[in-house]
Amino acid sequence: MNIKIQQRNPVLLIHGIDDTEAVFHKMRAYFIQRGWSVYSLNLIPNNGVVGLDELAKQVADYVTATFAPEQRLDLVGFSMGGIVSRYYVQRLGGINRVQRFITISSPHYGTVVAYGSQRPGCLQMRPDSIFLKDLNSDAVMLGQLDFTSIWTPYDLMIVPANSSQMPVGSQVIVPVTLHPWMLTDPRSLAVVTAALAKPIQLPLLNKKSSQQGTSK
Repeated sequence: MNIKIQQRNPVLLIHGIDDTEAVFHKMRAYFIQRGWSVYSLNLIPNNGVVGLDELAKQVADYVTATFAPEQRLDLVGFSMGGIVSRYYVQRLGGINRVQRFITISSPHYGTVVAYGSQRPGCLQMRPDSIFLKDLNSDAVMLGQLDFTSIWTPYDLMIVPANSSQMPVGSQVIVPVTLHPWMLTDPRSLAVVTAALAKPIQLPLLNKKSSQQGTSK
């Protein structure tokens, strides 16, 4: 029998390409007002000139330096930050630290926009890249967490937009019209908050995927 535990973990926010942690200004305030402890870091460099696996090491180092070893976390990754976060979870031991994992408009299966740059991080975000194929080969492990992918069908940065869908965990569609608005639209903020507030079920075994939608 699953035991439900309502637990407020620290929330770690991971930004996208060409962004800094400042992009979470509204979201951070929204979460803090509702009782969460919120953390973020600046990925350096933030423009794709290094691989996403290298950026994920910065996330791992930050977690080690900031939180006690026994402290469980909730992780929110926006756009490229969702893929960086996945590498941390799937390849750098984050699976043992993270309980709730949320990606927002992240190119899980790549974006054609990445063809506009030859930078290593952009090459990794192209559709059918070796990097993404490797991560997706064992994405089923995300079912060990409370995983939620949030996306909009109108995204012009994640093309095709349904690249932000994942075959594991839950997904929520928030029909905003611009990629960056996924961090500021009240509907999006409400959806992320609901995902962070979900009780943890122990043990997290045989978690079935679910799908839900939102509409204005």
